[in-house]
Amino acid sequence: MGRLGVSPLVSLTLPARRILVFLALHSDSVSRGVAAGELWPDQPEAHARANLRRALWQSPPGWVLSSADDLMIDAVVDLPVARGIAVRALDGSALTLAEIELLSVDLLPGWHEEWVVSAQETFHLLRVQALEAACLSMATAGQHALATQAGMAALTAEPLRESAAAALIRAHLLEGNRYAAARRFHDFCRVLHSELGVAPNAALVAALGDAATRPTGPA
Repeated sequence: MGRLGVSPLVSLTLPARRILVFLALHSDSVSRGVAAGELWPDQPEAHARANLRRALWQSPPGWVLSSADDLMIDAVVDLPVARGIAVRALDGSALTLAEIELLSVDLLPGWHEEWVVSAQETFHLLRVQALEAACLSMATAGQHALATQAGMAALTAEPLRESAAAALIRAHLLEGNRYAAARRFHDFCRVLHSELGVAPNAALVAALGDAATRPTGPA
């Protein structure tokens, strides 16, 4: 995940990068007309199709398969892998550290085109939900180190997400680390107050118990 990377390492023109990313975001083949229309929506169809032909010509040989009017990328893409890991986490499976790290980065940061943004938002929500679920399930199973790693990744991705904070705090409590739980609680309170001007949900305070009132350092 993260920024666009290719192996073997080759130099790609911007048009080639765009068509490869576009096809990588689609699990099925895409017609030339759809690809041209979404990649160059403000241009006449003839110009858009000409741009598509140019992009395909500039792509490394063999990286894009063409069947009649359909196009498909011929490469291993890590997005389906990450989605599969996320689904397993949502089903209660434990994650390895490498899998947590794969879910700890967003999709194509720095890309702002409309056809990318939708995929970015969908994957961002999926990965945060998966990390949160993994934190809860692994904490319950006694895998405290990995649970807290997953919880930290979820909260880093969504600093105002109360359920992620609650999952991480619960993981610290199950680990027996009440100081870390209290510190995380107070840090989260400061963020909520600073950004939204609100206090945490009463359920979160109740879950933490007396650790919520324990001082963790200078106010």
